[in-house]
Amino acid sequence: MAAEQETAKGVDALIARLRHDGVAAGTAEAERLVADAQAEAARIVADAEDAADRTRAEAKRAADRYARAGEEALNTAMRDAVLTMKSTLMAQFEQDVQRMVSAEMSDPEMLRRMVLELVGRAGQAASVGEGASVILPAEVVGPEAITANADDIQSGALTKYVLGLAQEKLKAGVTLYAASDLHGGIRARAGDDGVALDLSDQAIAALLMQHLQPRFRAVLEGVIK
Repeated sequence: MAAEQETAKGVDALIARLRHDGVAAGTAEAERLVADAQAEAARIVADAEDAADRTRAEAKRAADRYARAGEEALNTAMRDAVLTMKSTLMAQFEQDVQRMVSAEMSDPEMLRRMVLELVGRAGQAASVGEGASVILPAEVVGPEAITANADDIQSGALTKYVLGLAQEKLKAGVTLYAASDLHGGIRARAGDDGVALDLSDQAIAALLMQHLQPRFRAVLEGVIK
């Protein structure tokens, strides 16, 4: 009987130890699994945060690139617009100068004074020599004057009354001509091989633009940045 009791106690003790050891082992395994799960979760969270940081950084870089590209495009467009405006204003200014000069130098009275200044007997300015020719705009001379000189139509010479100038008012040998390609001002030549003088509206306007263009450009640079 005593032996059986001892055996029963040993079995109970073994069962209790096994139960204790099993619970401890299970608890340890559970704790290990929990720790592994937590570590894995932490790694996943860290990877996700890194990926999110990379995504945000790339998005910021892309946004910066787009912003720079947009700013550069805007600056280029503004620069082109300014250049176009300056070019347009310069061309308009040149046209205005040409128009004003043409209007002034198409005036018959102005042409008359120019002819007298050049070849008049009054000696107000240096005259051209014998055999000189003075070319006037045909549209200013008018069809009546050209018709009145029909006897000289082959040579184009206007040896009679033109712009209120009779031939006797001019120096001997000076002949007036009309040219359809001249719209304002006059041209003169001292003989066939002599010095040519271009006082046409285009030549005067070009000379004025050489003087005025740098100043007008400086004004544009100061006003339009």
